[in-house]
Amino acid sequence: QVQLVESGGGLVQAGGSLRLSCAASARTISTYTMAWFRQAPGKEREFVAAISWNGLSTYYADSVKGRFSISRDNVKNAVYLQMNSLKPDDTAVYYCAADSKATAVYRKYEYLYWGQGTQVTVSS
Repeated sequence: QVQLVESGGGLVQAGGSLRLSCAASARTISTYTMAWFRQAPGKEREFVAAISWNGLSTYYADSVKGRFSISRDNVKNAVYLQMNSLKPDDTAVYYCAADSKATAVYRKYEYLYWGQGTQVTVSS
């Protein structure tokens, strides 16, 4: 069992930055693929970014490439999402997800463990 807790969300103006954190407990995530998804009101939950267990491979949605960066610290059992040049369209609840066997990292159904989410609001 893996428990995930997100933090770092908030209200920011367009063009600003936020850094989200996802802390894992109850079990080490050092062998897990980790990902961030987001869900805006009335929309499906969508993929944002993912990182392999060793941090050597990263994946991004086209909408965030060049602006967001995912990283992990397996010693601290945590994953991060650095978000720069934020846009109003980035407004959503951001979720951290984990799975030991994820292959199609873009698919939400690949992930067994989910956090409760943290709200990110970008004002224009």
